[in-house]
Amino acid sequence: MSRTIGLEMPRFKPMARLERSALADLWKHTLSRIPTTSGRIVYLASLRDPTSGTYRHHGLITSFGRDEAVRALRQSHEKEFQAWLNLSLSGKNDDLREYLLGLDASQDEAVEYWIRSGIYRSYVPASAMDPEVDLFCRDLETLLNLLKRDALMRRPRSGAEPRDQDSSPLA
Repeated sequence: MSRTIGLEMPRFKPMARLERSALADLWKHTLSRIPTTSGRIVYLASLRDPTSGTYRHHGLITSFGRDEAVRALRQSHEKEFQAWLNLSLSGKNDDLREYLLGLDASQDEAVEYWIRSGIYRSYVPASAMDPEVDLFCRDLETLLNLLKRDALMRRPRSGAEPRDQDSSPLA
């Protein structure tokens, strides 16, 4: 029995194991790390090709094949969209605010852009029914306009004395 002294096989850290399905893998390695439903919806919508509507995720396609990867992305998008629709308006507000606070752009810039561009309409899954699309857009527009109003109220009024900005008309 011979021994080789000082020569050992290097130990490698095992790579993250793939889940048994693309859906489980997508949740475990990606979606579970996005803390808000709004964030997951935006992320999944960003993986959809704007010209064909086909979802694309290189890692999932490489590991699970195109059909299973696309199915997992579509189902996840639909599930997150339904989860957002099922939140109360207060829950949607909290979720949206948390998402916007995590962006690189300021919340005010993002809100203004979303209102001006209507980009949020592209976040709806293709399978959504018209009443779902209407509810999503109406609730989101309501929340965005409330956020915009809040931002306007935080800005100092031009020409007003600092004392007058917060004083009551009854004072």
